Amino acid sequence: VQLQASGGGLVQAGGSLRLSCAASGLTFSNYHMGWFRQAPGKERKFVAAINWNGGSTNYEDSVKGRFTISRDNAKNTIYLQMNSLEPEDTAVYYCAARTKINNEYTYWGQGTQVTVSS
Repeated sequence: VQLQASGGGLVQAGGSLRLSCAASGLTFSNYHMGWFRQAPGKERKFVAAINWNGGSTNYEDSVKGRFTISRDNAKNTIYLQMNSLEPEDTAVYYCAARTKINNEYTYWGQGTQVTVSS
């Protein structure tokens, strides 16, 4: 199983980025997916999640209304559209996958760096 995150970069505060995570080696529609982030010197934290068919999503409070998670099962890919970015959003962003019956995320991507300048 491989999760390949991409789309990170350097952006000014107020700007936007779209992250992608391409999955391979698994039956994608059998997995709920999530995005997490880890800022320097801090622990990794939940950002957003989407269920197997995209019918249900949830978000960490600080990103509600600014970030949108989505998925395309035909492309085995999830996305994280990030708008109104703030310096506090600076982190390495990771995608992860878990099965429908497992509360723990089993597979993790390698991370993509997002840096928001003030």
